[in-house]
Order: sequence, then C-alpha cells, then structure tokens
Amino acid sequence: MTPQLPFPAEHPLEVPPLLRALAAQGPVHRVRTRVGHEALLVTGYEEVKKYLSDERLGRSHPDPANAARTGESALFGGPRGGFETELEEHARMRELLQPHFSPKRMRAFTPRVEALTDQLIDAMTSPADLCEALALPLPILVICELLGVPYEDRPQFRAWSQQTSDVTNRELSEQGLFALYGYGQELVRRKRKEPGDDFISRMIDTVSDDEIAMLSMAMLFAGHETTVVAIELGALFLLENRSQWELLVERPELIQGAVDEMLRTPADAIGVIPRYARTDLDICGAAVKTGDLVVLDTSAANHDAQAFPEPDRFDITRDNAHHITFGHGLRYCIGAPLARIELRVVFGKLVERCPGLRLAIPVEQIQRQPDKLTSGVDRLPVTF
Repeated sequence: MTPQLPFPAEHPLEVPPLLRALAAQGPVHRVRTRVGHEALLVTGYEEVKKYLSDERLGRSHPDPANAARTGESALFGGPRGGFETELEEHARMRELLQPHFSPKRMRAFTPRVEALTDQLIDAMTSPADLCEALALPLPILVICELLGVPYEDRPQFRAWSQQTSDVTNRELSEQGLFALYGYGQELVRRKRKEPGDDFISRMIDTVSDDEIAMLSMAMLFAGHETTVVAIELGALFLLENRSQWELLVERPELIQGAVDEMLRTPADAIGVIPRYARTDLDICGAAVKTGDLVVLDTSAANHDAQAFPEPDRFDITRDNAHHITFGHGLRYCIGAPLARIELRVVFGKLVERCPGLRLAIPVEQIQRQPDKLTSGVDRLPVTF
C-alpha cells in the first residue's frame, strides 16, 4: 500500500514512525498526498538540498487545473505562477525584495524587536499561555511595523491567515486568501495618501498596486505564521529537554546554536515543500515526468543521520548551522535573517528574565494543529 502524507505522529515532538521507516529505506519514496494524488517524496539531506536549487523543479505547472496537490491550501497546496515565466519572475522578485530584508537592515531593527519582547514579557504573569502572551503577538507586531500594517487590524488578518492555511478546505482557504489580498489593496490605497517609513510605502511607484498588495500580504502571512510556530516549538523542545534549558540559562552565549537546533529539530508540515517537474528527469533512480509532483521534505532531511548524528537528540551544542529549514541556494528564504533575530531575542530574553520557566502540563497534552499548513500548537501553558 502506498504511504500517504501527512504521516501521523504519536508524540508532539517526535518524528512520525512511518516517516522514520521510509527514510531508513532510502532518500526517495512514492507516496500519495492527503488528497490522494501521486507524488515523489524526497527525504535525504543531500538530495533535498540539491533539488531545492535545481531549476528543473518549480512551483508552476503546465496544466494547473489538473496538477497533483499536497492539500487544499490555496497558497501552498498546488501550483502557483506561470510555467513559462516562473524562473524570470522568481529572479525579479528576489532582486526586488532582498534589499528590504537584508541582514544589515534586519540587524538595525534588532533594538526594536528587543523592546517589543521586553514589553510582552513585562505583561506576563504566571501561569501564562506562552502562545498568547509572546509567541503569537511578537511576530505580528514585528511584521506589522516592517510592512506598515496597523497592529489593531490583527484580529481580522489573523483570522484570514488561519483560513488561508487550512489544508483540508480549499473553499475556506481561497476565501481567506482573497480577503487578505483585498485588505492589501486597501492598505496600498491608504499608503498612497499617507505614506510612512515601511515596506508598502517604499514599494509605491516601484511596481503595480496589485503586485504590492500581493507581495505584502504574502509576507504578512509567512512573516508571522511561520515565526509563531518556530517560537512555540522551540519553547516546547527547550522546556521538555530540561537539561538543555538549564544549560542555556547557565551559558546564554549558546543562544545561536540553540536557535539553529530549534529550527532543525521539528518534524512538521511546514517542512513539506511542493515542487513540479519542469522537464523529464531522474531523481535517485526514480523517473519523473514533466508536471509530476515532487515533495521536498526539509524536516526529514534535517533528521538524516548522515548529516546530523543522533538526529532525534535535541542538543544546543550541536554543529547544526547547515540545516536547511530555510531552504537552500536561490530558494533560500528571504525572511530568514528576521526570523533568526526574533528567535535569538525571544529566547535570550526568556532565559535572562524567566530562568525558572517550565511547562505547566505534560508535553503529551500539548496538541498540534494537523489541519493547518504551519502545524503549530493550540496553547502552551507555562509557569515561571
């Protein structure tokens, strides 16, 4: 029987047993997606790294209406972009966006991230839900300031983001995406009248209003949803592995290694990257035809024992900077510098100000969200 994505996990922090068994058999596997479509799953570290940068794979499809899908998400469940223009458009978008999210610009923004984090921790009382108190509001505050999105609008765009990330209901996901785009168009109209020092304002007169709306809402979604989950799961791993938390409290200079280990360790839905073959090719002996769905699993790759000895062991002193959570090469995430800064600041502040932080319930009671693209947690009760 052909295995079907996503693979069920028995524990919120562990690699699903079926994925572990498949990866042990080799780097590529024939599977079916959650909607029953055929795909080639790539799990080996070197293979995933290689094909992330291979221009023979992309997000577009020559026949989008009949393309295989990983799920019902309107944003990531199926193909996007024009098949003939994808490579050119991808290069143009990176050139356009890179200066706005460069490491230098993000480092200059670090004091503001620190101030926002301190404000949120100041407001925390024990016990607390770390999701609601810190993991959720901080990335929203940060991306709102960078893009020029009013923070007071967060209940509405957060609801649309949640709809967009639904992987089981395409109609609901498309409604959320359409609402986000409409909101982006309204923001662009406002910024034309009253520009500020933000991404949307700086993009005016650079590209069309519709493109600004599309880009800014895509970044609003990706810039907070993924970082929210990274903070949630990072806290879970650190607090469940008590000796690692205590080591970080004792040696805060290990924060960079701790952040990379948090980014490497989770085995979750966000690591499943859909690609479509732009031509016939061979992947590790598996024949792939033009238009076939190829799923690159960065989470599985980050658990490849050939790249990371004892991959299931959470170790903040590990040599782990070569993980591929943010992609690789031309597909490397533009928002990576910002995400790293947010994680370094959050956990640096937590170990400094809340050294006694611990989970308030057993980790087995923490519930993941398998129907959401980013697969975060419902709540994260802590005491300190």
